[in-house]
Amino acid sequence: MTTATDVNQPTLQPAAPTGRRLSWPVLLLIIAAGLALTSIVRIITGADGITNVSQMSTALQLAVPIGLAGLGGLWAERAGVVNIGLEGMMILGTWFGAWAGFQWGPWTGVLVGILGGAIGGLLHAFVTVTFNVNHIVSGVAINILALGATRYLAPLAFEGHTGGSAKQSPAVESLGNFTVPGLSDALRDLNAHGWFLISDIAGLLGGLVTNVSWLTLIAVALIPATWWILWRTAFGLRLRSCGENPVAAESLGVNVYKYKYIAVVISGGLAGLGGVFLSIVANPFYLEGQVSGRGFIGLAAMIFGNWMPGGLALGAGLFGYTDSLNLRGGSANVHALLLLGALLLIIGAVWLIVRKKYVPAVCTLIAGALVFAWYATTDEVPNQVVSATPYVITLVVLALSAQRLRMPRANGMPYRKGQGK
Repeated sequence: MTTATDVNQPTLQPAAPTGRRLSWPVLLLIIAAGLALTSIVRIITGADGITNVSQMSTALQLAVPIGLAGLGGLWAERAGVVNIGLEGMMILGTWFGAWAGFQWGPWTGVLVGILGGAIGGLLHAFVTVTFNVNHIVSGVAINILALGATRYLAPLAFEGHTGGSAKQSPAVESLGNFTVPGLSDALRDLNAHGWFLISDIAGLLGGLVTNVSWLTLIAVALIPATWWILWRTAFGLRLRSCGENPVAAESLGVNVYKYKYIAVVISGGLAGLGGVFLSIVANPFYLEGQVSGRGFIGLAAMIFGNWMPGGLALGAGLFGYTDSLNLRGGSANVHALLLLGALLLIIGAVWLIVRKKYVPAVCTLIAGALVFAWYATTDEVPNQVVSATPYVITLVVLALSAQRLRMPRANGMPYRKGQGK
């Protein structure tokens, strides 16, 4: 609960989510153990593609729009507004970004795409904050409206231009990429050696410094920027107080409506930026249907991250990595990951036994044995499984992390101005 002391003194923080929080040394140790286990699987299976530079570079590119959508959801929900309309705001971003980009240049397209998503956010805020409409209903309506509007506008805006059609925009000029000279080649060479752990770390780092879009750099910078604004400034404390206890916040002089509006408009702008990334960086044109549910996966990444920027980034990276398997050696790589999944389940079962949770441990051990049997009795997985992998991972991760989640207390709850008086 947000108190008077909390609002008046920005250096103090609201109560942390329930459950133990991992310290940085422990978190880094877990990440290192995960990389080591992945390296062992790579050596056993011979699936070098699961950690090579190209795989990691593709994963980063696919993670960015998911992360931006999730970041948009975080801003809205920290202010107490559920934003199911992220998908529609991303669609608006793709269309507006490509429409302005092919006419006036890619950076103009970026700004106009952000504006397009922000318009969707403003509409969502107007309906939910001012008129107190159910947030889910409003979000679904935004998604439908965005899809219908872009389908109507695309033929009017794109037909008659070179490369344009009723479902596709003309090509947009590239924003440009950068590669760190020397370091990129060195990491690629180190990755090619196939050494235990060292080559895998080189592949991960190589993907971060090879053919990276300038928009990717901006997107990555928005993660710590969001953390600093929301957790280290008076503005952020007041915004979060609206998502924890708007009545108490209003009684202390916070204009709850204003902060909710600001948060949801920023949410739409971030989702719009994710859409711009799809229509200017991932593809140099708008294409109907190119968002493909990434707004919903971004929402899942936000929930996985427990409404925190760092956890959200990890979730987006995980989903981006699994999505990248569709593009690079999908069947062989997913088959190798079956062994990794089996090992993780077995380790999880041992951990549950140590904690004396015997029934969940047995269920986890059985699941691990079944996954290992699948790996041992097959040489590859069907393409349909490869395509479904990102969505399956989404469901599994959310199911496993559900017990430690703690959303803002007033998230999605109706609020009327004057309740705090």
